[in-house]
Amino acid sequence: MNFGELSGVKLLGALVLAGIVGSVALYYTVFKSQGDENAAAQVKLQAKMRENAELEAYRPKLADIERQVANLKQQLAIERKIVPDEKEVDNFMRMVSGEARRAGVEIRRYTSRPVSARDFYTEVPFEVELDGPYYSMLGFFDRLGKLERIVNVNNLLVASTRKPSDAKARHTYQYAPNESVVATCVTTTYFSHDMDPSPGAGKPGQPAKR
Repeated sequence: MNFGELSGVKLLGALVLAGIVGSVALYYTVFKSQGDENAAAQVKLQAKMRENAELEAYRPKLADIERQVANLKQQLAIERKIVPDEKEVDNFMRMVSGEARRAGVEIRRYTSRPVSARDFYTEVPFEVELDGPYYSMLGFFDRLGKLERIVNVNNLLVASTRKPSDAKARHTYQYAPNESVVATCVTTTYFSHDMDPSPGAGKPGQPAKR
């Protein structure tokens, strides 16, 4: 087309038509795709805003949940002191010996007894032979009863140092002048474990295999 041959009105019409065609082409190639992207982004934004609004409802409960978790952790730590989840036999014996020293009592012997596995815990008993002054002996058993860790005392036998065999003591020692009593007993501590016993553990209420 020779634009020089067109009249002014026709030239203007041709230019307007060319502008319209160009605008339509630009709309479909650039603006429409950008609009589609904006619409998709708006949908995602609205979904995220709805999700945030739902989560916002839990914000007041978050502090309470955190406090509950902290309390549960504290309770678990206390329970592990009362009933450890491992067989800390050495620590148990050191703990009992330490309380004996503080009470002024001497432990002569530890003898292990058969271990019994229960549903959630294991009983680990020891026969203990000890001697000392009468009131020191009372103080020792009182100390055991106040420990964080559970320690049960059973089969307690007490006799005079003049006749320790009455307490079923296995040996006679050179007792100090202030020592007046000899005692034997069974001290039992406990360890937690999973419900399914290990292959070496016995059935509930029966000694574990060794």
